[in-house]
Amino acid sequence: MSDNTITANDASFEEIISADKPVLVDFWAEWCGPCRMVAPILQEVADEQDSISIAKLNVDENPHSAMHYDVMSIPTLILFQDGVEKKRLVGARSKAALLDELAEFL
Repeated sequence: MSDNTITANDASFEEIISADKPVLVDFWAEWCGPCRMVAPILQEVADEQDSISIAKLNVDENPHSAMHYDVMSIPTLILFQDGVEKKRLVGARSKAALLDELAEFL
């Protein structure tokens, strides 16, 4: 992970999603194949976009936040703005599809 990606945990989660700019949280796990497919795409987005932050939350290590936001399958990407869920994407997507889904926030 680069400096452009935030590693979230249960203790820091609420503070991270309440940031000034929108935050896209990747709920993932080590064993999840689609999560590994989406990781480099999210890294590219983090490196290229200044208008949103990218955070990653390992659901195996941080089950509280995943349960609190009803994350039932991974990867789940949730975009938060001012601590409020604005968009939820379940499943892996191409970079173009992801950017299209997030266009209003970029």
